[in-house]
Parts: sequence; C-alpha cells; structure tokens
Amino acid sequence: MTTTTDGLHLICNRPALVEALAMVSAVVPSRSPAPVHMCVKLEASNGTLTLKATDAEIGLDLHLPSVEIKSEGEALLPAEKFSQIVRAMDDATVKLELHRHAATLQGAHSTFKIFGHDPAEFPGTADTTTAVPDFQINAGQLRRMIVRSSFAVATDNTRYAIVGVLFERKGRRLRLVATDGRRMAMVKGDCASPADGDAHFIVPAKTMGVLNRLLDDPETTVRVSRDGNRVVFEVGDSATLVTSLVDGNFPPFEEVIPKDLDRRATFDSSELAGAIKRAALLTNEESRSIKFSFESTTLTLQSHAADMGEAEIIVHASAFEGEPMVVGFMPAFLLDVLRIVESTEITLEMKSSKSPCLIKVGADFLYVLMPTALGS
Repeated sequence: MTTTTDGLHLICNRPALVEALAMVSAVVPSRSPAPVHMCVKLEASNGTLTLKATDAEIGLDLHLPSVEIKSEGEALLPAEKFSQIVRAMDDATVKLELHRHAATLQGAHSTFKIFGHDPAEFPGTADTTTAVPDFQINAGQLRRMIVRSSFAVATDNTRYAIVGVLFERKGRRLRLVATDGRRMAMVKGDCASPADGDAHFIVPAKTMGVLNRLLDDPETTVRVSRDGNRVVFEVGDSATLVTSLVDGNFPPFEEVIPKDLDRRATFDSSELAGAIKRAALLTNEESRSIKFSFESTTLTLQSHAADMGEAEIIVHASAFEGEPMVVGFMPAFLLDVLRIVESTEITLEMKSSKSPCLIKVGADFLYVLMPTALGS
C-alpha cells in the first residue's frame, strides 16, 4: 500500500495517542445524522498535535506535545475506527500520512488506510477568546470534588436542572452539589483568583465525566472561565474543555439537609460496605430496599426477594447514640457513598424512619439519603 503525502505527515508515540483518542472519543456522539460530528479533527503545527472533538454541546481541544511533525496540516477522521486501529497496533510509534482526506497509519508490520472528510466541514469546538476568568483550582482538588459529587446526578431528564452538577462559588469558597431527588451529595473546597462577586452554574453530567478524565496530574492548575451560557475549563496547557450549561434553577438543596438528628451510628466503612453487599444479594426489582434495624451497638440488615430467599446480616457499630429504630434504604445508594469516602469510619445520623439520613465525612463532605418504605 503506497501513498503520496499532500498535507499532514507525522510520527507519534502510539500509547500517548491511544490515551488521547480515548479522551476525545468520550465527547464524540455515538450517533449523528452528520458523519463529521462523529469524527476527530487533527491539527499539527509548531511541534504539537491537537485533537478536537465536539457533540455540539461539548467541545474538547487536547494537545499532544513531542510529536515529530514532518509536514503540518489537518485531518478529519472517524473517531471510532481511528481509535480502534491505533489501539490494535502494537508498535511504539505510529506514522500518519494524509492524501486527499484519506489517512494512512503505518507501523513496523502493519498499514491501514482510513477514509476521512474535508477538515473544513468540522463544526469547531467553540471560540474561547471572549470567556471571562472566574476562578482557578488545583486539579487534584477539583477531581476529588467531582468524584464526591457527580455520582449523585440524576440519570433521567424528568427534572432537567438536576442532570448536572451545581458549581456554587462565594468568594474563594466553592461548593459542588448533585442530586437525583432521592439523595444529595455536597462537597466543599477552596479556589484561587476568584472574580468579583459570586457565581453559580450547572455543568452537565457528561461534561463532568470528561473533565474528570483530564485531571491526571494533581498539581496542574485548572482555569475556569464563563462566556454567557458556556463555561470553559483550561487544564494547564494540555486541554481546553468548553461546554454549554444546564438551563433552569437548581433545587434549594440546603432545605433538605436534616437538622436536630438524635440518632448516630458509627461503623467501620469497609465492614458496613461488605455487609450491605451481602444483604443486597437477595433483593430484586420488586423488593430493592434493605431493612436496617439499629439497637445499641448492633445493626441488623434484612433483605428478601420473592421466590429467591432472604438474608440477615449483623454488623457491630463502634458507637451508637439514641433510641432503637428501624428504617429502609436502597443498598446501591449507600454503597455509592461508601466507595468514594476516604475515611475508615462513617457515621449515619438519623431522626426517624421517614426522615432523611445524613452522612458527614470531615468538614467538607455531606450526603443526604431519603429512606424507603418497608414492606410488611
């Protein structure tokens, strides 16, 4: 297979290209009436290869330095097939040459040709020159805040404003809040170089997932800017992520944080997680909740599923305050928070079987969980 290069020609580290394509592919839509929307654009100049992708709501520019550029240029290639081929190759480097919108990928013992599109047809990843800086934050802290909030985002569109994560900045204090109506996660942190005044905006869940993948280096500075109904995340010099924001008003979340709780139970986090997993083995769609019976320093978990069986698991609490009580919880919702907390102990604060449960970890994280009705 031979080609004549009439534009882009480069040699790139293959593992680095695999990783970069995985990141930009997270933006590319799985379906689109326009094939160019399912492509990744390559721009090579000044020793840097930039990969671009968009789904019309999110745009990502990802920069790959240390690429050997033989000839500068652009290419627009189908993201899925391009990524599959580069991932399947086993060479340390891959050579890419473009001829009339078709790219040839070559390793030591393999050659592939991919038919692409005119780069001029790419819709673009949005202009960021008019964005106004809002704040800066350390990438490690931002990733920790994303992990501790985004898991609680709603996965359906019945209430559009909760299909994203609320960013609320008051001076240098930043809060990220997510809810699906049955639970709520809130995490606090500090930011730097805040703009005058306060700010709040709702970032789509998909954007949060992409952003989290870009925060590998915890020491990198992330610059956050606003431009009307868009927000821009600049991750060091390696990536720029632009996203449309979620319209609507986020629910008044502070109103659901329970107060005057008179029952507190403290457990070893891993022991409680293991017990819940075991009890959850005998739940199903009709009986998805687990019965939690608190008495002194003993917690009894009970579950049952028709035609399957039932389970009873006993967990010892390291401390318990208040009167005995019985309450139902969805096991998945408790396991979600137990996966992301970094504390060896966790405390559940409660008032009654019909009131929300409050879980706090340190001074910067809280989780509110609504109980479920228990069957007879």
